[in-house]
Amino acid sequence: MGKGEGGRGKGKSAARRTLPPSLFPLPQKDAMREHHLSVPRTARYFVLGEPGPAVREVWFVLHGYGQLAARFLRAFAALDDGSRLVVAPEGLSRFYMDPANREKVGASWMTREDRLNEIADYVRYLDAVYADVFASLERARVRVRVLGFSQGTATACRWAALGAVRADRLVLWGGEVPPDLDLAAGRERLAPLDLVLVAGSRDEFITPKVLARDEERLRGSGIAYRVIRFEGGHEVDEEVLKRLAVSR
Repeated sequence: MGKGEGGRGKGKSAARRTLPPSLFPLPQKDAMREHHLSVPRTARYFVLGEPGPAVREVWFVLHGYGQLAARFLRAFAALDDGSRLVVAPEGLSRFYMDPANREKVGASWMTREDRLNEIADYVRYLDAVYADVFASLERARVRVRVLGFSQGTATACRWAALGAVRADRLVLWGGEVPPDLDLAAGRERLAPLDLVLVAGSRDEFITPKVLARDEERLRGSGIAYRVIRFEGGHEVDEEVLKRLAVSR
């Protein structure tokens, strides 16, 4: 999962050049006023496959914390058989994984800071990706799969419940249903989906306790689901992916 990108630093590390916080004293809290405005920005997504009459499925795959879409998409190479288009949007917030060594960059979907606006932003962004993909494909002719991995599971859930996507299947792999998502309010959108929870036996993030909690919430909200477990850790397992691909 991960952290960061940008230019290569020169000389001493950026951490050593950081000025002491005391040089920038914060104003009194009651003197500050928070404002928001919307700005245009450039986002990117990557695709495996070519749109055309042979495409029968479109997969939207949402990466985890600290990953980049292009690297994440490599895990789905087995799906690229001419009948599928695999679309990997990239989180809007990129950062250096190690500020002292700017070799590796990662991306995140959101943090807890100004979180409601970040959620609204990424839902609108994913809606724009969806519209861009289906500008060259007829939605009625294909099945749509949304797969979220790790941090991307919360993103996938919120997009399915709040966004413009009309998915046939929602796969939550190695991550949880966001605790703050109102499942009762989202039931109309989520209940018709083929909802699949995927967890590795050695996944340190989706423990049996976390998985059981999600199952209890889903049952309590009347949302059907199924669980796939596999021998492995916090990873996209190719054999499980192939099983999901052939199942209808």
